Amino acid sequence: MANTQNPQGNHDPAGSTQMFRAFVDEAPQARRQASAPAGPRIGLIVGVVVAVAIVAAVAWLALK
Repeated sequence: MANTQNPQGNHDPAGSTQMFRAFVDEAPQARRQASAPAGPRIGLIVGVVVAVAIVAAVAWLALK
Protein backbone atom coordinates (compact mmCIF):
# COMPACT_ATOMS: atom_id res chain seq x y z
CA MET A 1 0.00 0.00 0.00
CA ALA A 2 1.42 3.38 -0.97
CA ASN A 3 1.85 6.25 1.43
CA THR A 4 0.11 9.12 -0.34
CA GLN A 5 0.39 11.63 2.50
CA ASN A 6 4.19 11.72 2.71
CA PRO A 7 6.08 10.33 -0.31
CA GLN A 8 9.64 9.14 0.29
CA GLY A 9 12.33 11.77 -0.09
CA ASN A 10 9.87 14.66 0.12
CA HIS A 11 9.44 15.23 3.86
CA ASP A 12 7.26 18.20 4.72
CA PRO A 13 7.76 19.35 8.34
CA ALA A 14 4.75 21.68 8.24
CA GLY A 15 2.66 19.25 10.25
CA SER A 16 5.28 19.10 12.99
CA THR A 17 5.65 22.87 12.95
CA GLN A 18 1.91 23.38 13.30
CA MET A 19 1.76 20.93 16.19
CA PHE A 20 4.69 22.69 17.89
CA ARG A 21 3.08 26.11 17.50
CA ALA A 22 -0.18 24.78 18.94
CA PHE A 23 1.76 23.39 21.91
CA VAL A 24 3.58 26.68 22.48
CA ASP A 25 0.32 28.64 22.29
CA GLU A 26 -1.37 26.34 24.82
CA ALA A 27 1.53 26.05 27.28
CA PRO A 28 1.09 29.44 29.05
CA GLN A 29 -2.61 28.74 29.63
CA ALA A 30 -1.81 25.36 31.17
CA ARG A 31 0.80 26.93 33.45
CA ARG A 32 -1.64 29.55 34.68
CA GLN A 33 -4.22 26.91 35.56
CA ALA A 34 -1.74 24.54 37.19
CA SER A 35 0.13 27.13 39.26
CA ALA A 36 -0.35 26.87 43.01
CA PRO A 37 -1.29 29.87 45.11
CA ALA A 38 1.68 31.76 46.55
CA GLY A 39 0.48 31.43 50.18
CA PRO A 40 1.37 27.76 50.80
CA ARG A 41 4.63 28.10 48.89
CA ILE A 42 5.74 31.05 51.04
CA GLY A 43 4.72 29.15 54.17
CA LEU A 44 6.82 26.18 53.09
CA ILE A 45 9.86 28.38 52.45
CA VAL A 46 9.50 30.09 55.84
CA GLY A 47 9.12 26.70 57.53
CA VAL A 48 12.30 25.38 55.92
CA VAL A 49 14.23 28.50 56.92
CA VAL A 50 12.99 28.24 60.52
CA ALA A 51 13.89 24.53 60.65
CA VAL A 52 17.42 25.23 59.37
CA ALA A 53 17.81 28.03 61.93
CA ILE A 54 16.70 25.72 64.78
CA VAL A 55 19.10 22.96 63.68
CA ALA A 56 21.93 25.50 63.42
CA ALA A 57 21.16 26.88 66.89
CA VAL A 58 21.08 23.40 68.44
CA ALA A 59 24.37 22.48 66.74
CA TRP A 60 25.96 25.75 67.92
CA LEU A 61 24.81 25.15 71.50
CA ALA A 62 26.03 21.53 71.40
CA LEU A 63 29.50 22.56 70.21
CA LYS A 64 29.83 25.50 72.57
